[in-house]
Amino acid sequence: MVKHIILWTLRPELSEEEKQTVKEGIKQGLEGLVGKVPGLIEVKVNISGRLDSSNADVMLDSTLESAEALKVYSQHPEHVAVANNKVRPYTVSRTCLDFEI
Repeated sequence: MVKHIILWTLRPELSEEEKQTVKEGIKQGLEGLVGKVPGLIEVKVNISGRLDSSNADVMLDSTLESAEALKVYSQHPEHVAVANNKVRPYTVSRTCLDFEI
């Protein structure tokens, strides 16, 4: 199995209300991919409880069956749609860590 962890920082020009709306959209979009993308086992998106010591706004913690499943996920049309419509327009940085478990 593979863990796929992403941290995003939202655009600083977004108001707090806009950031909350964006975070909710990211969470709904990504967590909604379970059962739609082959090999995607679990998705958790953390959007709340952020401490002032943090330097990221949103965390994706996902589990996939294999490295091959991660490749399929990255190119799957429903994942690409979420990334293009709910994530990329509102973020300024992305950090990724993929590893086998």
